[in-house]
Amino acid sequence: MAIRKIRVIGDPCLNKVCKPVVKMTQNMKDLIEDMFDTMYEAKGVGLAAPQVGILRRICVVDVMDGEPVVLINPELVETSGEQTEDEGCLSVPGKVAEVTRPDYVLVRSLDMDMNPVTYEGQGLRARAILHEMDHLEGVLYGERANEPYRDLEDEDLEEEE
Repeated sequence: MAIRKIRVIGDPCLNKVCKPVVKMTQNMKDLIEDMFDTMYEAKGVGLAAPQVGILRRICVVDVMDGEPVVLINPELVETSGEQTEDEGCLSVPGKVAEVTRPDYVLVRSLDMDMNPVTYEGQGLRARAILHEMDHLEGVLYGERANEPYRDLEDEDLEEEE
């Protein structure tokens, strides 16, 4: 459909709490399709509506496991375990930081027809779902990081030496 502009750190839209989706409209369906297109074009594994300037509780996740998901008004039901990995974000380009998150997640959401659904995730899928849900609360991953952001470019140079 269309590639939308991804908002980057410093944009006030990224720090706002999103409003629930109350009705599925054609505009919302177009937004979701655009979000997938934008995420794939940027080579990401998730994207939340505020990252494209829309303050609604919608995010998309595709960790290339064959099950892309749309989360509408997602709610965290259960988490367990722990994983610590580097995390990045399309809204914080060129940076990474180590973040500890649950290794398993169970989320209740609505599907494109506004019917209740649940999704489970483990490993990267859990990390991506939680990362995108944070965006809906106006939280960037750096606020959960165990360290300050690091420059990816600096790390690439170290590997070449």
